[in-house]
Amino acid sequence: MTDYKASHTALGTAYLRAAHQLLEAKPLLFDDPVALPLLGPEALNIIQHTADNYRTPETLALRTHVVLRSQFTEDRLASAVSRGITQYVILGAGFDTFALRQPAWAKQLKIIEVDHSGTQRMKRSYIDAAGLAMPENAFFADIDFEHESLHDGLLRYNVSMKEPSFFSWLGVTMYLKEEAIDAVLRTVAMFPAGSEIVLTFRPPPGDSPSPLAQSVANLGEPWVSHFEPEALEAKLRGVGFSRVEFLSPAEAEEQYFRHRPKDLPVPKQINILCAVR
Repeated sequence: MTDYKASHTALGTAYLRAAHQLLEAKPLLFDDPVALPLLGPEALNIIQHTADNYRTPETLALRTHVVLRSQFTEDRLASAVSRGITQYVILGAGFDTFALRQPAWAKQLKIIEVDHSGTQRMKRSYIDAAGLAMPENAFFADIDFEHESLHDGLLRYNVSMKEPSFFSWLGVTMYLKEEAIDAVLRTVAMFPAGSEIVLTFRPPPGDSPSPLAQSVANLGEPWVSHFEPEALEAKLRGVGFSRVEFLSPAEAEEQYFRHRPKDLPVPKQINILCAVR
């Protein structure tokens, strides 16, 4: 993927979040009232007319992963704000809608959406078409992790590295080379104690790539990095994170699935972690 192209997978993820608003029973696992308005009436028609495709076991599992990681991240963010976090940096933001629907507790945050220029241009066009506007406490930062360090990019956008900050990095690490991942983690670890990151990762693929891996490769966005949990934890601790916690299926079932309808499968494997400086 190059700087001037929008990410197909980012848009696909936005459709999965929007489909969750339409197809699953209340209470939703992840309530996002901006997901559908942002994508516009065409997306509503597409999802409604292809609903069966969104209910296949493979798509249900993927949608569950997408909405679970978003809800877990925003729960961790709320907790971080309560202990004094002042900046929220969304790495590989894609079509994330948090800034557009932020709750009252987030109004004092500075929200920085980091992504490729191509994806950001497409998102801006969707925001304009939907009659929405980015709030005053949020802005876009065009930073390409493969060609510029996150450190240099954040400084270029005058992001304070002296303020305790929360980072989300969802659905991105698998698309980057390991040296780019390491550089991002080193930069996040430069922020003050108490700063936190939530990220997702892909484990080694085994003997053959999954259908999803093959699908994104066909879109020109192949997965290039995979990690065993133990190796990723060692990497995080090695750059300065003091606490690393993985969300387990049992914890997810208790916190997110037990008290809602059984229309989404509880994942057997969850590759989401939080790490605190």
